[in-house]
Amino acid sequence: MGLNIKPLADRVVVEPAAAEEKTAGGIIIPDTAKEKPQKGKVLAVGNGKPDEPMTVKVGDTVLYGKYSGTEISIDGGDYLMMREADIFAIV
Repeated sequence: MGLNIKPLADRVVVEPAAAEEKTAGGIIIPDTAKEKPQKGKVLAVGNGKPDEPMTVKVGDTVLYGKYSGTEISIDGGDYLMMREADIFAIV
């Protein structure tokens, strides 16, 4: 997918994974009770800071904090823009 955005410095654009629709027992979760996903795919990466190169790259699946990043809408899609420091791990 060609996302037409280039983050600056140590920022990353992440596409959040879809929220869980059912519990392990098969119970359907209503929209009002769904938790925000804490996992997503990196779509765009900045150049990093002069003394701190970027660790993540486009295509990585990452784990991040529940309230990390800023929600943005681009071309009808919802994404998160966050600093690389808000990312906990690459899975």
